[in-house]
Amino acid sequence: MSTITPEIIASHGIKPDEYAKILDILGREPNLTELGIFSVMWSEHCSYKSSKKWLKTLPTKAPWVICGPGENAGVIDIGDGQAVIFKMESHNHPSFIEPYQGAATGVGGILRDVFTMGARPIANMNALRFGDPAHPKTRHLVAGVVAGIGGYGNCVGVPTVGGETNFHPSYNGNILVNAMTVGLADKDRIFYSAAAGIGNPVVYFGSKTGRDGIHGATMASAEFDEKSDEKRPTVQVGDPFTEKLLIEACLELMATDAIVAIQDMGAAGLTSSSFEMASKGGLGIEMDLDSVPMREDGMSAYEIMLSESQERMLMVLKPGREAQAKAIMDKWELDFAVVGHLTDTGRMVLKRHGAVVADLPIDPLALASPEYDRPWTAPAKRKVIDARDVKVVCPAEALKTMLGCPDLASKRWIYEQYDHMVMGDTVGRPGGDAAVVRVHGTRKAVAITTDVTPRYVLADPYEGGRQAVAEAYRNLSAVGALPMAITDNLNFGNPEKPEIMGQIVEAIRGMGQACRELDFPVVSGNVSLYNETQGAAILPTPAVGGIGLLEDVAKAVGIAFQEPGSAIVLIGETKGWLGASLYLREICGSEDGAPPPVALHRERRAGELVRQLIGDGQVLACHDVSDGGLLVAVAEMAMASDGHMGALLDAPSSVPLHAWCFGEDQGRYVLEVRNDDLAAVLEEAVEHDTAIRVIGKTGGHVISVGGRAVPVHELVQANESWLPAYMGAEMSGH
Repeated sequence: MSTITPEIIASHGIKPDEYAKILDILGREPNLTELGIFSVMWSEHCSYKSSKKWLKTLPTKAPWVICGPGENAGVIDIGDGQAVIFKMESHNHPSFIEPYQGAATGVGGILRDVFTMGARPIANMNALRFGDPAHPKTRHLVAGVVAGIGGYGNCVGVPTVGGETNFHPSYNGNILVNAMTVGLADKDRIFYSAAAGIGNPVVYFGSKTGRDGIHGATMASAEFDEKSDEKRPTVQVGDPFTEKLLIEACLELMATDAIVAIQDMGAAGLTSSSFEMASKGGLGIEMDLDSVPMREDGMSAYEIMLSESQERMLMVLKPGREAQAKAIMDKWELDFAVVGHLTDTGRMVLKRHGAVVADLPIDPLALASPEYDRPWTAPAKRKVIDARDVKVVCPAEALKTMLGCPDLASKRWIYEQYDHMVMGDTVGRPGGDAAVVRVHGTRKAVAITTDVTPRYVLADPYEGGRQAVAEAYRNLSAVGALPMAITDNLNFGNPEKPEIMGQIVEAIRGMGQACRELDFPVVSGNVSLYNETQGAAILPTPAVGGIGLLEDVAKAVGIAFQEPGSAIVLIGETKGWLGASLYLREICGSEDGAPPPVALHRERRAGELVRQLIGDGQVLACHDVSDGGLLVAVAEMAMASDGHMGALLDAPSSVPLHAWCFGEDQGRYVLEVRNDDLAAVLEEAVEHDTAIRVIGKTGGHVISVGGRAVPVHELVQANESWLPAYMGAEMSGH
């Protein structure tokens, strides 16, 4: 009689039709170990079964793309024989259950994805979404996640150079922790994961395997309910000091020619790493699980294969190179074990205590994971909001209120816990449009940003998807960098609901169109679905991580005003779009209306203009206009300046004042330009067929618009005080 009951099948997240497919592939019933392997390999987290069909529509190629999606991370050519390797991944569910370890191991996992390809990590970023600040759990989650990111990143010695943090009640029971790592490699020394060479040794190295993280991938593919706190054992435990040793050991071994293929053990641990390597190489593996280094007694084959213990890698070595590799691992005090060899059978054969405990065909399991074309419905279009129907508040008062709201408030309390200067190549502090990190020993620099406006995606997933890509493009252009490629992290609710699947489909369609029109391909990414609690979904959050290149780091500009009396110039058109805006939410208490449309051809022209002006040295400061609109952008430039330099603005009469100040029209930049350069800048804009207007000048210590003024130091106070005051309530035990 079979030990595999319908209850056991269901508890592994396998649906009846999927189980029928398993029986068909095997020609028999699986044992428990085999069922566990199918369960993680076919989980949403590992197989992308709901999104695969749509992800295939994204543009992934360009002359500078060396490797697109499908490997551990994406790779782009930055010239001079160098490549940048980068990716973004989610650790949402673990971070909600155990915020410190969940966030820390999220950082550890994404670092491994990058250095397993031969890159030295040079920067980390993160995109965080928390619930309503008033929710009883939010403060605890913020404290734990930030400490976990800082604790891991600081110890491993990779700078955390920027990111974003938002709050919204939809994340109350399901926060988002999206981590991004950027690494630098020699273009001719990039390592891939496809196994090759029948008989070659399969080697395990890094930390020992324990019982932590078992079913982590399955948990990441399920909704939360009131029992989610019981899932603590499925959260892994990280050790950044071991990871640091692992980075150095990997890079030292990679300098030899001993490695054939290498893969980190991430979600689904030893299972996914071994199956993916074998499948990509069209080979089989025979593995003896008794050889796996373990830190707990009596572990079963099931536990060994499904453990997600951290800081572990798997590689295929050239024959006879075992001793050389072991010597390097011994030097760095890491476990090393030959656990198997490659075969020509196309099967995964696992042994434990001398007996075969699993015998599975590799390709049907790795490649035949279900691919669903789930039913979807496009969301209803929202009405366009007329600015004249929106409540008018004194712009100075509204500005102060908005700069103190949780989304716009300074995140200094967060980033001061991260070491952003380690390695000595970070240019400029966090808080600008994009982080800039020098390519060590050169004049070049990489610009990095993460962007998405979830409220736009909820209002119109197609426009919201386009906007997320366009804003990443703008943020990179605003520092003077040429946008090269993106990674993404698609965070959504339950894809089995047609309205959620509709958000996924439309957002991907919008992102794809923006990537094509802006020549900004997708080279890596991650999908995180089932972000729901008791049936309520998060705001759809397709986060975009963008990478740009500066040929000369000395030409990068920041957002801070530089000189009094210079011209403040606005690039792009302003109609005063208030739908789905922060003004509407924070001042009027409404989250209604259609989001601002994105005109990609204008977006591209404006970006080209800004980059040219910065490259020609005609821009003192630059800031893209995003959340909160024009007045918020100008205020952020003033607050970032030495001595809190103010601005005297001259609003046009053609747009209602509150809409001109706080409308979130897309495709805009605020530039500070010397008066001597102004004529040339205006002329250049005409040549680029891009709207431009002088809107004021820098100077004084107030921001003045429409006859109202507010001292910059009052704005700084409002902006800087919210988060420390909020977090201080926990720190002092209230």
